[in-house]
Amino acid sequence: MTAIETSGLTKTYGDLVAVDDLNLSVEKGEVFGFLGPNGAGKSTTINMLLDLTRPSAGSATVLGYDAQTEADAISPRVGVLPEGFDIYPRLSGRRHVEFAIETKDADNDPDAIIERVGLSADDADRPAGDYSKGMCQRLATGMALVGDPDLLIMDEPSSGLDPHGIREMQDLVRAEAERGTTVFFSSHILQHVEAVCDRVGVLNDGELVAVDTIEGLREDIGGGATMELTLVEAAAGLRETAASIAGITDVVASDHALECTVTDPAAKADLVIALDDAGATIEDVRIDDVSLETLFTALTNGDESEAATETETASATASESGVAR
Repeated sequence: MTAIETSGLTKTYGDLVAVDDLNLSVEKGEVFGFLGPNGAGKSTTINMLLDLTRPSAGSATVLGYDAQTEADAISPRVGVLPEGFDIYPRLSGRRHVEFAIETKDADNDPDAIIERVGLSADDADRPAGDYSKGMCQRLATGMALVGDPDLLIMDEPSSGLDPHGIREMQDLVRAEAERGTTVFFSSHILQHVEAVCDRVGVLNDGELVAVDTIEGLREDIGGGATMELTLVEAAAGLRETAASIAGITDVVASDHALECTVTDPAAKADLVIALDDAGATIEDVRIDDVSLETLFTALTNGDESEAATETETASATASESGVAR
């Protein structure tokens, strides 16, 4: 069954259309990245799935239940890491988890949850106000995992994290996916999405503009990978051989190197075989796929600037002050 299904889901605020006719299906057990610039409608969509905001039109089901009429059946089976979550600075990490267990009437072992999200016993005993941003994210994720939810919804889980903190969050997402949990998270930090997602949906100005694997987006949008081959022989004599391969374009020969654009992934192997048949000796092959940033730019009319700024800021912070624990 699907974990999330929306049909014509729409939310308007007066003349503002926050989410426009959203038709989306997320399969049980997959890691699905909900990608888009700030203000695209990602958080509004999540709020409608959780019945925190009522849609203006359309419908949604979560784990097979209607998101509006059966919200009470959904709530115990969903863990949520909201954007901008709060912690209680004077409470220990363990007490936060214990509070979540009491609130959800669950029977989890708080120490097991703490270990599951990568916090130590010493960390658990410390006031959460002493935690780094990355540790706070781990703690909040642990609270979301209380009750062993079938679906984990994370709204901008990497926001404000430095590169090390982002890698920690990626590890957590992978670990939960291996347990069979469906993970649905919104993000505008592209490196996080590319590292962990089975599929992505791209939202722009409230509209879903693409749903696919990252590789599928690369193939559909085009632009092609760049392939560079280093040869023993002079490359100029082999340029026509390379240019004759279907799916290979823009071939440039210089000294002992051939550089070209690959518009069909199958052409990579065809090119190597053709050069070998022509008597060439290939010393090295380098392939650079189209970046997610490029795909994002094409799909959102250039609105990748915030994502790039976020990543650059995180990198600068890490360089200046060291990585999060």
